[in-house]
Amino acid sequence: MIDKFCEYLTNKIRKSMPEIDDERAEVIMYGMQLIIGEVPKIFLMFSIGLILGLWWQTIFAFFLILPYKVCSGGFHLKTHLGCFICTNIVYCGNAILSTMYTFQNDLVKIITIISIWIIGIILVSIYAPADTENLPILTKKERRVKKILSYVFLSINMLGAIFIPNKIIANLLIFGTAIQSISITSVAYKLTKNKYGYQEYLKAQESSSI
Repeated sequence: MIDKFCEYLTNKIRKSMPEIDDERAEVIMYGMQLIIGEVPKIFLMFSIGLILGLWWQTIFAFFLILPYKVCSGGFHLKTHLGCFICTNIVYCGNAILSTMYTFQNDLVKIITIISIWIIGIILVSIYAPADTENLPILTKKERRVKKILSYVFLSINMLGAIFIPNKIIANLLIFGTAIQSISITSVAYKLTKNKYGYQEYLKAQESSSI
């Protein structure tokens, strides 16, 4: 249903803007699928959090990590159902874990935060911004800006986890940042059958130049 509606909107746009080619139309349609498909999933996710009695934790789990996620990227599942299930596992699961788990002491917490920050810096330097074939990030300027912002938001999250006195919010930052950092890795992409858009673009450029 969502795909057909997005296809209808894309065709209407192409009729009004004939200069849009097939490649750009695919990008437009994919963007619409993300926007139109994600909004209901987000509301459903918040509803599940409300049912579980974790409404504010679920909202915080989503919005605290959003800036880092937008800049660093990550894989996308192929189906709306798969995306919905994964989204709920990540954010509602983070809310549950952050509410239930307590670090043994401040030293263990600090060591965990520093470890996640160091590993995150390494992963961002290798993979960010992690795009997809359907929505590649091709310009060097945009890639450079998003990589720098990924470092910034990663560091802000970890500093927040250290200095925010609320233990649940600190946990949401710790676990959410760790999950998001993992989502940009090649292992995560292989498991979800995704490919990095920029890498595929470079391969296509090399093939065409031979």
